[in-house]
Amino acid sequence: MELARPTGEGRYLDQAALFLDRRGHQTLSDIHWGRSYFQDDIPIKDQVAFTGHAVRALYLASAAVDVAIETGDDDLLEAIIGQWERTVARRTCLTGGMGSHHSGEMFGDDFVLPPDRAYAETCAGVASVMLSWRLLLATGEPRFADLAECTLFNVVATSPAPDGRAFFYANPLHQRVPGVVPEPNAVSNRAASSLREPWFEVSCCPTNIARTFASLAAYIATQDGDGIQIHQYADSRISTELDGGRRIGAEVKTRYPVDGRVIVRLTESDGDPWTLTLRVPEWSGVASIIERGERKKVAPGMVSMRAPFQVGEEVILDLDVAPRWTFPDWRIDSIRGCVAVERGPLVLCVESVDLPGGVDVGMVHIDPGSELRDGEDIVTAAGAFIEADEDPFPYSASQTTPACREEVELALTPYHNWANRGPSTMRVWIPR
Repeated sequence: MELARPTGEGRYLDQAALFLDRRGHQTLSDIHWGRSYFQDDIPIKDQVAFTGHAVRALYLASAAVDVAIETGDDDLLEAIIGQWERTVARRTCLTGGMGSHHSGEMFGDDFVLPPDRAYAETCAGVASVMLSWRLLLATGEPRFADLAECTLFNVVATSPAPDGRAFFYANPLHQRVPGVVPEPNAVSNRAASSLREPWFEVSCCPTNIARTFASLAAYIATQDGDGIQIHQYADSRISTELDGGRRIGAEVKTRYPVDGRVIVRLTESDGDPWTLTLRVPEWSGVASIIERGERKKVAPGMVSMRAPFQVGEEVILDLDVAPRWTFPDWRIDSIRGCVAVERGPLVLCVESVDLPGGVDVGMVHIDPGSELRDGEDIVTAAGAFIEADEDPFPYSASQTTPACREEVELALTPYHNWANRGPSTMRVWIPR
C-alpha cells in the first residue's frame, strides 16, 4: 500500500488485496502457538477481535484499512472497526498496551489482562497508534484519536530512557521485584525486563520508536477543503491550503498534559469563513472553549467553530486534567478489588522509591473515597501499609482482614517515568 499510493500502480494495490484474501485459510503449517500466531486461522473479515501475535495483527489490520479505503470495501472496513472495538473493550490495558501473553507475544482471551504479566510490547503500541490513525482518517471519529493519545503517552513514551540509551521491550503494569542495573553494553536475551535495557537480542523497538518520534508531526492535525481538525495537542505550527487555494495556518501553544489549556493562534487566514475543529478527549468531563471573548462549555468529541478568523485571533481550549479514580470491569479477575488513578491522558502508578522504609508496593492499599490532591508531577491520596501475616499456609476456613500497619499519604507519579530513578517495584492497579 505504501508503494501503491505514490506510484499509482494498480498492481501494488491488487497485491495487497490478494495478501489479505489469502490470510486465514490455514495455509501455513500449524505450530506450538497455533495458526493464530500468523493470523492464518480465520479469514480477516470473519474475525471478531484481534488475535495471535499482537504486533503482526495490528500491522495487518492497518494494511486492511488502507486496502478498504482505496478499494471502497466497506465490509472490510467495518470488520476491522468491529475487531478494534472488541479488542479495546476486552483485550487492552489501561495504558493502551496490547498483547497480554509473553508466550508468543500474543493477545489473550477477553478480560485476561494480568497487570504483572502484561506483555504490552512497545512495537504493539506503535502498531496500535498506526491503526488508530488510519481509522481516524477513515471515519473522523475522535475515539480513535483518544486511544492513539493514550498509547503514545503511556506505552510509546514509557519505553525509552530519558537519554535514549536504553528501552523497555515489554511494558507491564505491575513490577514485583526490583531489577538489577544492566551493564551499559550488555545485550538482554529476555524481553521481560524490570529496568530499561541498552539492547535486546531482538531489537525491533528502538527503530520503531525512532520512526514514530520522527513522524509525530503527522498525527497532530488533518485538513479538508473547508478547514483543519486538531487531534493531538503539542506545541506546533500548522499551515495548509483549502479549496480554491485559500491559505490558512495556526500556531498551537500548550503545556499539555501538565495543564489542560491549549491556545490556538491563527497565523494565516484570508478573512472569509472556514472551520476550525478541536478534539475534546472522552476523559475530560468538563471542558470549555473561549472564542472571541466568549466561554462556552463543550462535551467530549469533535467541536467545530466556523468563522471569518483573523490573523492574530486566538481560540482557547480548556480541558479538565484533574486527577481521577478509574475502576476496572469486574470481569478482569486479576485486578478485581483494585483501583487506578489517571490525570488527563496520563496513567499514574505507585513506585517503591516513593515509599518510606523500603515498603514494597505489594503492601500498599489505597482509599478511593479520599481526595486526590494534584501537584502536577505528583498526585497524592490516602492509603495504608498493610501488615503481612506469616501463616504456615496461605489459606484458611475463615475470611481474614489484613491489619493496617500505618496510614500514609501515597504519592502517584506518571507511569511513563517509572524505573527512571533506579531499581524499584511498581504498580498501576492498587488494592482498595
